[in-house]
Amino acid sequence: MNRRQFLGSTAALVAAPRLVRRKRRSTRLVLLGTAGGPRPHVTRAAPAQAIVIDDAVYVVDCGNGVARQLVLANLPLRAVRHIFITHHHSDHNADYGNLILLAWAAGLRTRVDSWGPPPLARMTDLFFEMSTTDIRARTVDEGRVPLRPLVHPHDMRVAGPVMHDENVRVTAALVHHPPMVPAFAYRFDTAHRSIVVSGDTTPSENLVALARNADVLVHEALFDAAAVGRLVALQWPRHCWEGPDGAVRPWRPCARPKGSVPPPNEPDETLRNGLRRDTLTSPGRDK
Repeated sequence: MNRRQFLGSTAALVAAPRLVRRKRRSTRLVLLGTAGGPRPHVTRAAPAQAIVIDDAVYVVDCGNGVARQLVLANLPLRAVRHIFITHHHSDHNADYGNLILLAWAAGLRTRVDSWGPPPLARMTDLFFEMSTTDIRARTVDEGRVPLRPLVHPHDMRVAGPVMHDENVRVTAALVHHPPMVPAFAYRFDTAHRSIVVSGDTTPSENLVALARNADVLVHEALFDAAAVGRLVALQWPRHCWEGPDGAVRPWRPCARPKGSVPPPNEPDETLRNGLRRDTLTSPGRDK
């Protein structure tokens, strides 16, 4: 055996374990922010979720500070692949453009598709127009790839299949959240689990159908401090609720909301669907 043959054999032996130890595939749900409403909170972040499939990040809603929340969750901004907007209230879309811009500044070089109700495409164009000076400077001075060709917004007007790739199949349902029309909930079906994000909605049979047999439903529920007198003494131990202090705990009595899904009603529907976990998010109050 000559030197070249010896080195080749040794390299093969070193590389062999890599072929055996294939990367384990996984799906994770990260709640980046659960405090609804346009007012910033001291202790909680605005609505946003990340569904992480292997190394790809799929973001649902872009409330204020979503890029920082991703970094705090140790999720690389350059891994963002798709962005989904449920509706165009500012607590759900305020940092849509900033997330794209800051991800690019953090090293994003791959395509990003965004999905949501009109006028998402127009909003994207206007954001790039507003950010032209910064983008041009960083492209020229820092040698970054051009950003605009990477971003592909899609206006959605109807329910049904949204997109699919090697990681996930995404489906949308129309929900009732006037005056925001259309407003969407999204379902993510991966090889490991099914996750549904409701967005903001009143009780919705479309959402019930979308969430049937899902593993997790992330559901908005408005906590109305003025409605404390209407507390409903019901408990569903299979469900969880994120309280004003940010702690997730077994379901406990909660104020009946105005204009959104009443917590006492929606668990009855989700129980029919055989959900494994129903996570409610609420504006709550700062300490």
